[in-house]
Amino acid sequence: MNLSPIILPSNQFDHFYRGGYRIGELRNGPGGPMRPEEWIGSATTRFGEKTMGLSTLPNGEYLRDAIGADPESWFGPEHVSAFGTSTEILVKLLDPDQRLPVHYHPNKAFAKKHLALDHGKTEAWIILEAPADAKVGLGFAQTMKKDVVHDMVKRMDSAALLASLTMVPVKPGDAILVPAGTPHAIEAGIFVLELQEPTDLSALLEWEGFAVDGIKDGHLGLGFDTVLDALRFDPISAAEQKELIKSTGFTSKQSQSLFTSKADGYFRADLLPGDGSKTNAGFSILLMLDGDGILETKNSGSIAVGHGDALVIPWSAGDWSLNGGVGIVCRPPLPAAAALAP
Repeated sequence: MNLSPIILPSNQFDHFYRGGYRIGELRNGPGGPMRPEEWIGSATTRFGEKTMGLSTLPNGEYLRDAIGADPESWFGPEHVSAFGTSTEILVKLLDPDQRLPVHYHPNKAFAKKHLALDHGKTEAWIILEAPADAKVGLGFAQTMKKDVVHDMVKRMDSAALLASLTMVPVKPGDAILVPAGTPHAIEAGIFVLELQEPTDLSALLEWEGFAVDGIKDGHLGLGFDTVLDALRFDPISAAEQKELIKSTGFTSKQSQSLFTSKADGYFRADLLPGDGSKTNAGFSILLMLDGDGILETKNSGSIAVGHGDALVIPWSAGDWSLNGGVGIVCRPPLPAAAALAP
C-alpha cells in the first residue's frame, strides 16, 4: 500500500523550563512560557507516561498506532527487519527562554541493564537561531571523579556544575552531536532542532530555578549513586570535538548532510534547499524552515508545503523531492551503521 506524506498537527505540552515564542511563530502553534518543546513525528512517550509525547495524525490517530498497523508501508522491509516497528528517531524543536540545567543521558548498555530499554539517548542539536556569543556546555573541562560530582549534586551547587563544563560557541547552521553520557547545557535563547534516540531519559545534575524536584525525579528512579555510573567523567578532546561538530551555515544551494559521519549510527539530517534533488525512499520527518514549495513523490503524487509545516513521509511514497522552500529532513540511521553504534 502506497501511503502519502502527511502534514502533522502541533504536538506541544508543558515542561519544567521556560520557553519562548519561536516554536509558535514557526509552527503556527501555541509555544509560550511553559511550552519550550515540540515533539515532531513522535512515537515516543514522555518518561513514565502512557501517551503524552505521542504525535497524532490529522484524523486524531496516534502516529505510533498507524505505524503498528502497517509497518512495512511506513518503513520498508530493510528497516522493519532491523528495527521492527520502532521509528529509531525522535525529533524536537527546543526554544529555551532560560538556560537548560546541566544534565546527561544514559547510553544503550546502561538503559538495557537498568531500565530494560533498547535505546539510550545520544542526541544532536541543529542550531536554527542563536544570540551573539551564544554557547553550549559539552562535556567536563577536566577529568572529574564520581564522588566529587555526587557531592556537588547533593549540595545543589549549580554554579560549580556549570563552571565544570567546556563551553563551546555556537551559531546558526552549526550541528553538534552529543554522545550519551556527556554532561551538557544549552544557554537561553538558542533555538534548536534536536534529533535523538527515541527515549525520554534524562538525569539532572542541578535543578535550582527550574520547575522540577530533582531529588525525586532527577535520577530516572534509580538513585543518584546508580545513575551517575552513566555519566562520562573525562573531557572531550579537541580532536574528538571536531568529529562531533559540523558547521554548514545553511548556505548550500544543494542538498547536504548537516552532521558528521559520527552521527550515522543514530540518525541522519540533511538540508534541502528546494532545488528538486532526489531523496531516497525511507521513513522521513521534514520540517519546512522557510518559503513555499511542492513535495513530489514517485508513488503518491505531490503535496503543497510551506513555512513551518512538519511532515511524516512514509517509505512507500517512494523517492521524493522538494521543489521550492527550504527544509531539513530527519531520518533514522542505516541499519548497518546502527548495529555498530554504542
